[in-house]
Amino acid sequence: MATVTKKENSQVEIALEATREEFDAALKKAFNKNKNKFQVPGFRKGKVPYQLVIKYYGEGVLYEDAIEEVVNPAYIEAIKENDIQVVSRPELDVQSIDENGMKYTLTVTVKPEVTLGKYEGVEVPFYQNEVTDETVDEEIERMRKRNSSLEVVEGRPVQEGDTVVIDYEGFKDGVAFEGGKGENYSLKIGSKTFIPGFEDQVIGHNVDEEFAIDVTFPEDYHSEELKGAAVTFNVKIHNIKEEKIPELDDEFVKDVSEFDTLDELKADIRKNQTEAAEKAAKDRFENDVVKAVVENATLEVPSVMIDNEIENMVQDQTMRMSQQGIELDMYLKYTGQTMDQFREGMKPMAETRVKSMLVLEAVSKEIKMEATEEDLEEEYKRMAEAYKMEVKDIKDAIGDNDAPFKDQIIGRKTVEYLAEKAVKTEPSKEEKKDEE
Repeated sequence: MATVTKKENSQVEIALEATREEFDAALKKAFNKNKNKFQVPGFRKGKVPYQLVIKYYGEGVLYEDAIEEVVNPAYIEAIKENDIQVVSRPELDVQSIDENGMKYTLTVTVKPEVTLGKYEGVEVPFYQNEVTDETVDEEIERMRKRNSSLEVVEGRPVQEGDTVVIDYEGFKDGVAFEGGKGENYSLKIGSKTFIPGFEDQVIGHNVDEEFAIDVTFPEDYHSEELKGAAVTFNVKIHNIKEEKIPELDDEFVKDVSEFDTLDELKADIRKNQTEAAEKAAKDRFENDVVKAVVENATLEVPSVMIDNEIENMVQDQTMRMSQQGIELDMYLKYTGQTMDQFREGMKPMAETRVKSMLVLEAVSKEIKMEATEEDLEEEYKRMAEAYKMEVKDIKDAIGDNDAPFKDQIIGRKTVEYLAEKAVKTEPSKEEKKDEE
């Protein structure tokens, strides 16, 4: 029978005992697991009797595995019986092993207690992005630019907005530096992809012209050798291209969309922008409501939960980068960060996520939110559509392990509940200014 004692900082101590008979049984299991490791004169390896191993080596040689045999099932049963929500690895302290058996404690960090403040009827500003003729026209301009082409121009020097094909080589104190050379490189003037001042000094030069550009690297540049360094680039222009944007007419509309006229395209853009604006406003309002509810609650988040969330975020970021062909090590090197600095930068977001999760769990319990069978069916259908699978195959893959999906559903429904109960307020002039 476990004795559970609450400690400070969301820690719980679980005191347990095993009888001598239970510990002896664990010793024999440990012996069977390791018997091929023991050698005693006169016996082949693996054939030494249990009592002789104990006599020859001492029973302590089996303690590590025997303790594991005792502790693991007892620990699992204790946290189930006492509904202990563990968020850390247990710390084992064996207090005694003697003729009476084994006494030990396990110390674990658990989810903290959450004291909810006001969670229904919180007042939150509601921001609605306005869809106007200007926003529709801006999207059409973006479509025109996406469908633009580059055409070689002759008889004039480089202008802002041109794309030039150049050779360049950089020198620091008259010596070429690593990574400072490029051939047939396409550079859009005004893109600010090169060192500040470089692109401006290309303007006004002509095809086949060779010239020097003097620039200074930024103080925060990733290369220690080049931080704040004054350098010279030798540049040669091979050609100059200017962007040709297609005319805005019905022919353009037919080329880039399923519509026949400009009016039809504009109507579709307005519809899509309106839907996107409404969703963005809804998502932001829900996020702000959750933030307000979290601010009204009282809780102390254990550091181990923040560390665990940081690890999840690092793994997620690593996966996202790898999908884009970027290795995390290379990213850290390029940005001049260590892994510890990278993790530290994630800490505020990790703490916010953990707090939100804990508070939403507390609210869902308070309002007795549930995930119904209908909710699960909808979730399975959504997953089937996302992964292009049959609902039956999704269910077969999940089996009886639907608890994570129920938790997701309960979390989502709780957020929707809080948003429905919240009071939408008009943003103040200061809030609108900050938003702009």
